[in-house]
Amino acid sequence: MRRVSRIAVAGAATAALALTVSACGSSSTESAGSGKSKGVGLAYDVGGKGDQSFNDAAYAGFQKAEKDFGVGGRDVEPQDNESDADKVQRLETLAKAGYNPVIGVGFAYAPAVKEAAAKYPKITFGIIDDNTIQAKNVADLVFHEEESSYLAGVSAAKTTKKNHIGFIGGVDVPLIHKFEAGYIQGAKSVNPNIKVETQYLTQTAQEGGFSSPDKGENAANGQIDAGADVIYHAAGLSGQGVIKAAATHKVWAIGVDSDQYDQSALAAYKQYILTSALKNVSGAVYDLAKSVIKDNKPLSGEIRGSLANGGVGLADSNPVFKDNADLQAALKKAEQGIKDGSIKVKTS
Repeated sequence: MRRVSRIAVAGAATAALALTVSACGSSSTESAGSGKSKGVGLAYDVGGKGDQSFNDAAYAGFQKAEKDFGVGGRDVEPQDNESDADKVQRLETLAKAGYNPVIGVGFAYAPAVKEAAAKYPKITFGIIDDNTIQAKNVADLVFHEEESSYLAGVSAAKTTKKNHIGFIGGVDVPLIHKFEAGYIQGAKSVNPNIKVETQYLTQTAQEGGFSSPDKGENAANGQIDAGADVIYHAAGLSGQGVIKAAATHKVWAIGVDSDQYDQSALAAYKQYILTSALKNVSGAVYDLAKSVIKDNKPLSGEIRGSLANGGVGLADSNPVFKDNADLQAALKKAEQGIKDGSIKVKTS
């Protein structure tokens, strides 16, 4: 996966992802570090594998861990309208079968990870996008999404021809507010008078905000009709609809989590994907697996990816984006300001 040359996004194997890590949790008799793990257990968020975004990034780390460490693994899809009890059962089934670590992809797994981790203290659990679980055998894998979103906002403001851009969030929750806040702040740093359309697809994940491309497409069509010519989505699988609408109307889309310009399922629309705001979910999954399976020193506590440690950044696969010297200069300046603290990025 390629990256903006001026934004050092770490490869999947980087240990630098960990900005703050608490004392490691203890390994177990089932631990891969003792040679007895069956590999990584991965439980997907809504939208599942094939979203070309968040879940697929986790799967990439899962696949790399399988290959590099010579272990098996099991990845499990979510079900429609499932309960926390369903998630608990999924995680416990993986733990009982000998998978270690067991990772819940998405903040919706927080209650389930908390419960399963308490029942299986010798198994290391990971959760992506939640830092509320305080347990010796849990790694909270989180990111400064607002930082990469700020850069996405700079990109949108430097690219729009109408001084009118859009943001579409999948679900109206604090995590997605971080994407919106950073994006708007970055755009207004370029043009304080820029107009920004904002919309959330649903109030809850159960309503399909992260898993409904039709909702994303309808929302994007509305923003484009209103005049927006660059739209950034933080909507998981629903973002495919946003990208489709942008391509149909020949305006720019900005992807999220994975490099969506390079996703085969989106190849028909790629010339309209300006860039993607990345977070190294694949690296987070891989690093946790490595800590358990290879190092026998399981990570635990909060592990947060940022611009400074390569955990977030922008993709540069689109030559139109990469070769825009004015835009790249603006991004370099913004990145440096975030890193040195002269730019404080908002989270809400």
